[in-house]
Amino acid sequence: MKIKLDRNLVEFSPESPQETAEMELLWKVIVDCMKDNKKLVPIGEYIPVKQNMARFNIEGIPGGKTTWTEQKSTTDSAYYCSTCNKYMNVKVGERIPLCCGREMETLD
Repeated sequence: MKIKLDRNLVEFSPESPQETAEMELLWKVIVDCMKDNKKLVPIGEYIPVKQNMARFNIEGIPGGKTTWTEQKSTTDSAYYCSTCNKYMNVKVGERIPLCCGREMETLD
């Protein structure tokens, strides 16, 4: 995927048939000709030497369904999903939530 930045304009150019299909799907999710378009909101950080991936939340699309692990929280903590940005408060002894297919993380 090629990314070109010119001031406040960003262009994404798929470089394979798979990327073209993924771009088309993303376009259909974000663009709504009859209503409001959705926004991509950055989540977390982008530090290439740490993890060469940028993550964005699509505003207005509900996050994944929350399920629970068998592991229990050892403290009262706020947990968050770094994929959809959902937050949950968990008390000592309660099971740790799963969201978007992975265990939610504690806020430090």
